[in-house]
Amino acid sequence: MSRLPLIQAETATGEAAALLTGVQKQLGVTPNMAKAMANSPAVLKAYLGLSGELAGGALPAPLRERIALLSAQENGCDYCLSAHTYLAAKTAGLGETAIAQARRGEADEPKTAAALAFAAAVLRGKGGVDDTELKAAREAGLTDEEIAEVVANVALQVFTNYFNKTADTDIDWPVVRHDH
Repeated sequence: MSRLPLIQAETATGEAAALLTGVQKQLGVTPNMAKAMANSPAVLKAYLGLSGELAGGALPAPLRERIALLSAQENGCDYCLSAHTYLAAKTAGLGETAIAQARRGEADEPKTAAALAFAAAVLRGKGGVDDTELKAAREAGLTDEEIAEVVANVALQVFTNYFNKTADTDIDWPVVRHDH
């Protein structure tokens, strides 16, 4: 059972109600993560804002999902791993092999593999990457815009990983557990 209450759209008031209604309209469902975040409308608004802006950025949805899978695996967040395994398959068109590779920070396509290697360096170094990692990303064809967005996507995923682990959010997706 989640350690933070799951705020229901039907009983929410004010800004939390409006935000949850917006999530329901956009996604067709209201994930438990959004319901837990609604305990603080500022938190839910921050998540929706950053997520929405990055969705319109330079990184395509399949790469953003791969970064989310890598982050969830690295941070041991089963809620996010479950959600992003589902989303990677259903909305980003990734197959089982690509999903499994992403969890390990790997991909068959060289530029995607480089983006994931850089994301892994950001995750494992807690933001502290060295010049060789940055150079490798650039040599693989990542632009400065894409590099900046890899970092931002990692930060977004670390935020949701930590939030869901802290809240122990009830998993409302087909359950996937991280490898230990």
